[in-house]
Amino acid sequence: MKTHYISSEELQFQQISDILSQNFRLQLSDEAAQKIQACRTYLDQKIESSSEPIYGITTGFGSLCDKSISKSDLGALQKNLVMSHACGTGEEVPREIVKLMLLLKIQSLSYGHSGVQLVTVQRLIDFFNHDVLPVVYELGSLGASGDLAPLAHLSLPLLGLGEVFFEGKVRPAAEVLQHFGWQAVELQSKEGLALLNGTQFMSAYGIYSLLKATRLSDLADVIGALSLDAFDGRIEPFFPSVHRVRHHQGQIETARRIRALLQGSELIGRKKNHVQDPYSFRCMPQVHGASKDALKYVSDVLSNEINAVTDNPTIFPDEDLIISAGNFHGQPLALALDHLAIACAELGNISERRTYQLVHGKRGLPSFLVAEPGLNSGFMIPQYTAAGIVSQNKQLCTPASVDSIESSQGQEDHVSMGANAATRTWRVVCNLERILAIELFNAAQALDFRRPLKSSELLEELVAQYRKQVVFVDHDKVMYPEIEKSVQFLQKLEFKLP
Repeated sequence: MKTHYISSEELQFQQISDILSQNFRLQLSDEAAQKIQACRTYLDQKIESSSEPIYGITTGFGSLCDKSISKSDLGALQKNLVMSHACGTGEEVPREIVKLMLLLKIQSLSYGHSGVQLVTVQRLIDFFNHDVLPVVYELGSLGASGDLAPLAHLSLPLLGLGEVFFEGKVRPAAEVLQHFGWQAVELQSKEGLALLNGTQFMSAYGIYSLLKATRLSDLADVIGALSLDAFDGRIEPFFPSVHRVRHHQGQIETARRIRALLQGSELIGRKKNHVQDPYSFRCMPQVHGASKDALKYVSDVLSNEINAVTDNPTIFPDEDLIISAGNFHGQPLALALDHLAIACAELGNISERRTYQLVHGKRGLPSFLVAEPGLNSGFMIPQYTAAGIVSQNKQLCTPASVDSIESSQGQEDHVSMGANAATRTWRVVCNLERILAIELFNAAQALDFRRPLKSSELLEELVAQYRKQVVFVDHDKVMYPEIEKSVQFLQKLEFKLP
């Protein structure tokens, strides 16, 4: 089994994908273990030698920061924090996202600025390595002070509390600890804060959304190119000179890819009777490209965040400093995730418009892409379905980051709502996948009405693979299984992009 060593080296997105998909084990590097231990030793010595209050370590939390806690109660304070903050509700967070939360929390604690015990980090690693996945709920985080409620649920099993998903079912955490012979962790000063402050819930959703959105952005180019060819569109709007004078990198890349995808197509090369195509075809470089540029911005933000220390207070042993600040605040993520949702919604918006054009009975294609329209409704209603999903995405794209509700008696008077941005963005991305699957369903049908003319070799290969799963529709049939097969086809598709 492969091992990934937790260290100060930056986590890369491809690394994360490999760790999760190939079931890597995690192990602390010697460097990381030494940093964790050194910080813990410094904190213990500081508490012993100092009479000054230290927020969240020798005081209460939030608006209770002026309440002093005796040294004998410092561990109980942290346990109470984890228990009292486990107030999540709603749907359970998908298992794969919980596993990524564990990885990101381990990484953040490994830098030696959080004051945790080595045993605490090691137990989180044990959970990851043995697929002991805490039950975490979607709702409850304000995105500052970090993801308190979700991370409390992530942390409860360390104490033998809460529930975990293990070996195919939800079980009491205490039962699973006993199964492995693990003792519940006795939290020391600062540890509850280190576990609960942080942005790992937002970040995990963000990483999953970004990885899926990046793949779907590529597929949008492929499916859009197929629709363009099936619609008998023109290639001139994709010529490089057009995009070179506007300079946007995403636009230039989209035009290049669509030209490459259509290279050698009999359809795209034939003489056209029309001068222009609708925007949904002609402006693919501008629209898809803008979303690509947005994904790049989101990627930069998330890359910074997953390699950061985001709990509070932050401990700097070498500088003899313990600073209560605000690295847990999710505003950078909230803004980026709102942007990601909008970028994905627009890929879906323009996709549905191409589907609409294909069923409109234009350019020699039959109405609703079926023989004997009237007797047959054909592809009328898949377009309705896509339109309904597009509308939902528009509603979901109201920015979460512009909202804030005061909490903790005014001490936490501005919050990011980044957790809502994160869960909502994931839903938008999943909706985009279905919209693109419906466009592919229509585009493949339209292409078959152009026979014996062929598209490019690349796109004909794609359609041949697709037709093994979804056949041409001659007459009306029950359509929802075909849509679902189209979704599954996209999820499993391995396609080499030009």
